[in-house]
Amino acid sequence: MKQNNAIHFEISERKVLLRIVDLLMAFFGIFVLSNYFGFEYLSISFENTVPLLVLVVYITIFGTIFELYDLQQASKLDVSFKNIVLCMSTVVLFYLLTPIITPFLPEARLQIIYFYVALIAFVFLWRVLYNTLIASPRFYKNVLLVGDLSNIDNVVTTLTKADSNYKFIGFINSEANSETESIKYKRLKEYTTTHLSNVIIDEQISEIIVAANNAENITSDLYHELMLLLERGFKIREYTQVYEEVTNKVPIQYVGKDFYKYFPFSRNNENKLYRFFQRTFDILFSFFGLLFMILIIPFVYLGNLFGNKGPLFYTQERIGRNSTLFTIYKFRTMVTDAEEGRAQWATKNDARVTTFGKFLRRSRIDEIPQFINVLKGEMSIIGPRPERPFFVAELSRSIPFYETRHIIKPGLTGWAQVNSRYGGSVEESLTKLQYDLYYIKHRSPFLDLNILLKTLSTVLYYRGQ
Repeated sequence: MKQNNAIHFEISERKVLLRIVDLLMAFFGIFVLSNYFGFEYLSISFENTVPLLVLVVYITIFGTIFELYDLQQASKLDVSFKNIVLCMSTVVLFYLLTPIITPFLPEARLQIIYFYVALIAFVFLWRVLYNTLIASPRFYKNVLLVGDLSNIDNVVTTLTKADSNYKFIGFINSEANSETESIKYKRLKEYTTTHLSNVIIDEQISEIIVAANNAENITSDLYHELMLLLERGFKIREYTQVYEEVTNKVPIQYVGKDFYKYFPFSRNNENKLYRFFQRTFDILFSFFGLLFMILIIPFVYLGNLFGNKGPLFYTQERIGRNSTLFTIYKFRTMVTDAEEGRAQWATKNDARVTTFGKFLRRSRIDEIPQFINVLKGEMSIIGPRPERPFFVAELSRSIPFYETRHIIKPGLTGWAQVNSRYGGSVEESLTKLQYDLYYIKHRSPFLDLNILLKTLSTVLYYRGQ
């Protein structure tokens, strides 16, 4: 059995492809300008190695901040164009403001406009090509699903929503007596074990995903067929691995008594060098963060005076690392006595949030006093958001492994904050926990940097809650 050689790109490959071709198209735009339009500000040459490398760095950093490599955003041309304009506007601005490492301004200032327009036009041209070619059916990944009938709808919906390039061709019920079951799944064609080899060839299947609640229930015939395929080099993957890779979340709803197999937490949790640099970064970042707070506090005070009408600061008990209690500091965003003696979930468009409080929340300015907590060592810049004891007790009863998020320090921002909405219910808290556990499992300097850049996106796009 030969592996299907049809071309398809994994999520990580598509993101890398977007980044690389963005840079190539930017360079191609400069090449066209310098060779056909008398452009002299910048050219593709060995002498311009440093300015070109600076351009690469700026496009890479600001492309991440302005979400050029978010696949959901990249699949929409109108959104892509807006993001490209914002990104290249910032890139050109920074490029002009760093003349020590970039070319000095040309005498003909119009060349700056040429440079700006070329970057936008050629990168957007690549987005058009990407959506026409890479996101077309010819690059879909044909998948055959093997699993329990009760799991199939959830698996198909989740993976298709997370990655539109997944195309489920059909499924095989892994449980015995599937042909006599009264309940059938009608959204996908059902195949039998005896037809497995033919289905893979005829439908050009690239991958089999196994989503069985209990592997012991897989029929012996199906087990042997899967073993033969695996021995011949065919790609077979377990659903929870695919789920984690595609969604960047830990699938705790599928974790049972064998939970220890799903939580091989990152070695960086115990890596003394990583933790030393993380603490050093926390201290330095907090120092500058508090300086920024001193600069803006007069403006926040005036806004609070007219828009909040009450105390400037707000304190509250939260759960920290190893479930220890600490007091968190924030700029107040709700009316005084908002909870009237009982803890309440914050909701979208919460009536308790004041007019000025909405601005503080959406801009994330209300979180700035927490640099005090970071400096004291109670929090880190990056980590799961600290929750209140009342809600921790409630969520721990409803959500398995919830208190696992307390094995590291809570953070000002985190993987859950840049990927999900405010956790205002048990369901949303479950989603946030999946992201938090993914961070704890995979935390690294690169993931931390990714979170910082995504946090900047959240602030710039005014998405705070």
